[in-house]
Amino acid sequence: MQPFKVYILGCGSALPTLRHNASSQVILIRDKMFMVDCGEGTQVQLRRSRINFNKLSAVFISHLHGDHCFGLIGLISTLGMLGRISPLHVYAPKDFFPILQQQLDLFCCGLEYEVVFHVVDTTKNDVIYEDKSLTVMSVPLNHRIACCGFLFREKPTLPHIRRDMIDFYNIPECQRNNIKNGADWITSDGDVIPNSYLTVPADPPRSYAYCSDTKYLPGLYKMIKGVDLLYHEATYCSENENRARLYYHSTAKQAATVALNAGAKKLVLGHFSARYDNEDVILQEAQTVFPNTSLADEMVVFDV
Repeated sequence: MQPFKVYILGCGSALPTLRHNASSQVILIRDKMFMVDCGEGTQVQLRRSRINFNKLSAVFISHLHGDHCFGLIGLISTLGMLGRISPLHVYAPKDFFPILQQQLDLFCCGLEYEVVFHVVDTTKNDVIYEDKSLTVMSVPLNHRIACCGFLFREKPTLPHIRRDMIDFYNIPECQRNNIKNGADWITSDGDVIPNSYLTVPADPPRSYAYCSDTKYLPGLYKMIKGVDLLYHEATYCSENENRARLYYHSTAKQAATVALNAGAKKLVLGHFSARYDNEDVILQEAQTVFPNTSLADEMVVFDV
């Protein structure tokens, strides 16, 4: 099975602390690498994680609060110093691009690679990126400003060839793609070997949902139904539910309710308020609703 991993670079909220960095993640899907949000300090976290900067093909920015985007111009500058020549694609709300262009003009004159802007409509649940192996969809959220999450989903793959059966019937290499696509095999004696004897089912497509800053959305689960791994902000415990509502954030219990209703396989919590010296209280609250819950933490890697 090809790798599908989520690297946590930062999982704190807006106020800097010594415990957590600002929001940023790297998603590795097969041979592609994407970044979701790029808070201050992300470059140092990339170094610590030993991720190759130049393998990043795109950055997805959920919204224009500084703890989710202040690090991007520094990253772009560093990529230039490292000799990048391939384009870097940036997906973000429309208001970000005039700001980013001003920063590029001021700090990044003479870049030898192109920064390609892609406007994301945060009000729509749409495919915003697609290639032969995956799609990325925007997931509308409810924050103080325009904000969306992102759903990374693999496309279905072809069945696996059964090597033992292929060798047994001496099926030539040139016929293997046909068999993967459902063809039977006819032997020299005219016997039909059903395709089901020659293949095993493909691995089920995997999916990862990143739900950034948001007030609790009871209907959010419908857009991420059946997701394998869900990252959902849990800035507060329920004792601060009024504060969560005021600042358009979620509690641990609310995040767990989304995971439960979505039928998610695993929940990861993040974007912790600086008021918590120990996030175990957040974890325990969520686990009363959705037991298969973990806390995000810097340098932790989750397999999807």
